[in-house]
Amino acid sequence: MKKKPLILVTNDDGVTAPGIRALIAVMKQLGDVVVVAPDSPQSATGHAITINNTLYINKIDIDPDIETEYSCSGTPVDCVKFAVNEILHRKPVLCVSGVNHGSNSSINVIYSGTMSAAVEAGIEGIPAIGFSLLDYNWDADFEPAKPFIKKITEEVLANGLPDGVILNVNIPKLPQKEIKGIKVCRQAKAMWQEKFDKRTNPMGRDYYWLTGKFVNMDKGEDTDEWALANGYVSVVPVQFDLTAHHAIQGLNGWGMNEE
Repeated sequence: MKKKPLILVTNDDGVTAPGIRALIAVMKQLGDVVVVAPDSPQSATGHAITINNTLYINKIDIDPDIETEYSCSGTPVDCVKFAVNEILHRKPVLCVSGVNHGSNSSINVIYSGTMSAAVEAGIEGIPAIGFSLLDYNWDADFEPAKPFIKKITEEVLANGLPDGVILNVNIPKLPQKEIKGIKVCRQAKAMWQEKFDKRTNPMGRDYYWLTGKFVNMDKGEDTDEWALANGYVSVVPVQFDLTAHHAIQGLNGWGMNEE
């Protein structure tokens, strides 16, 4: 009998979040599932790892169909590191992260714990996908997203991914019949215009809430923001090699290399 592919599932919203439970439901159709996810929400932690505190891992039993499911006290990246080095006895063929409650399109990929977990898997040589739904509600409806999650995952399992490439998948908040399809895109040039909301606590000490407005400066029709605004699932290939290759030749002309 052909062995089922081993799929590692993680997220940043916590192991009990509806998004990861929806992702697990899809992955169970495609392979043997191992879950290692944070024991509490870890949104916007980026690629943080725990080095100045202890880590705890607990075996849990949420889904009776899954033998290997753990909660971890650390970050999403910690979860992937722990899964690869301490829990798994064979390398997974795929790591999926999510489904995130909220967008990770455009510049949000930098801050995302969901995508950082997927990127960490990519660093470990594991093909990886981060999935996000453009709905921040805890009780978001993930059913319309499931067919697209399954389709994209099946394609990655069948075709693999180029070395060092991870997929950032965002799904619009729409009924399934209104989602037009899937588009492979580039990351839109956008940013957050931040504002700090200053308040004072009952003891008289000032404190701040970070707020902001998302601004898309990119008018291209080949971006993730355009795809999502027009009813498509966006798929952006990202990489962990942050080298600005196009700048190397120019910098070499500055004379810094002179001895």
